[in-house]
Amino acid sequence: MSHRPIYLDCHATTPLDERVLAAMLPYFTEHFGNPSSINHLYGWEAEAAIKQARTMLADAINATPEEIVFTSGATEANNLALKGVAEAYFSKGQHIITVQTEHSAVLDPCQYLRSLGFEITFLPVQKNGLIDLTQLEKAFRPDTILVSVMAANNEIGVLQPLAKIGELCRNAGILFHTDAAQAIGKIPLDVEAMKIDLLSMTAHKVYGPKGIGALYVRRRSPRVQLSPQLHGGGHERGMRSGTLYPPQIVGFAKAVELAIAEQAAETKRLTQLRENLWQQLQRLGGIHLNGHPTQRLPGNLNISVEGVDGAALLLGLQPVMAVSSGSACSSVTTAPSHVLTALGHSKQLAYASIRFGIGRFNTVDEIDLVAQQAIATISSLRKQTSLV
Repeated sequence: MSHRPIYLDCHATTPLDERVLAAMLPYFTEHFGNPSSINHLYGWEAEAAIKQARTMLADAINATPEEIVFTSGATEANNLALKGVAEAYFSKGQHIITVQTEHSAVLDPCQYLRSLGFEITFLPVQKNGLIDLTQLEKAFRPDTILVSVMAANNEIGVLQPLAKIGELCRNAGILFHTDAAQAIGKIPLDVEAMKIDLLSMTAHKVYGPKGIGALYVRRRSPRVQLSPQLHGGGHERGMRSGTLYPPQIVGFAKAVELAIAEQAAETKRLTQLRENLWQQLQRLGGIHLNGHPTQRLPGNLNISVEGVDGAALLLGLQPVMAVSSGSACSSVTTAPSHVLTALGHSKQLAYASIRFGIGRFNTVDEIDLVAQQAIATISSLRKQTSLV
């Protein structure tokens, strides 16, 4: 029986934690009711589970349960935030600010809004992946209605200064949205302290099920208005219609609860694994770290390699490890990563990149094996290139 590759693509998705599965299972069979069925026990059971999950997720980001709107994932949450604000605040302004290194689930809705006549400012980033706060503030205009900056980058793991961004936006009377799909459960998030008005999250990046996410929508100081993007039943206080799916929602909440309970210990462990891998890879020379060296997700290591072909590099690594060269959500494209080119990399370096997403179930022995294989593969490819 062949061995499966070591999984190191936890920014693409994570395996379902068995503890999460255990919490979900009763809601597939025994407690299968529709939470909108308010006239009998089955509906009450489902409604109670949804209510508890909503509270757990709200507690995770210092919000109130009423501010959590369930969606199919972070992509839908981002679309609801951007398009919902754009429609609701159209009479106030048509200018939105975001960042060049955002996920396509933010960039594509922004391009769509641009086609409708909205003006979008795409801020550049510094070489370390962080935005320039002075540049952000200079981009503010009287008609700016929203700033959208992701909490943790899905490719290079860089953590943006959310509290400082929130302070600037609040002082200017501009709504602040953050895509926290990669951040929830991995770094502390506090919508009050960080002055976040809208926050997108998803379950499958934090050992929960796929197909479920949520959008935090601030209800006071200021109260955020949203135009719904799905109509048909008025669920989720009219913001997102559609029958809620209790197994997914229960799993989502359980996954976030576990991640936050174990966050301190897991952050330390993952950081040690990441630094171990980075120290070993640096022995080769010609290896570039992408993104800020410390202000990044603990399990993220993104590197670019000199002197090798990107496709050959990934192919050589595949038998031993499952890694990617960029966002799994846009892996069908042959263009170099927009995140890495925004850092100023050449096309060669952008193509010859590896994103290691270290996760909960990876071990020290696995990381050592991955380092050995990566070093051997890169060395072999460089020798082949020199012989051509």
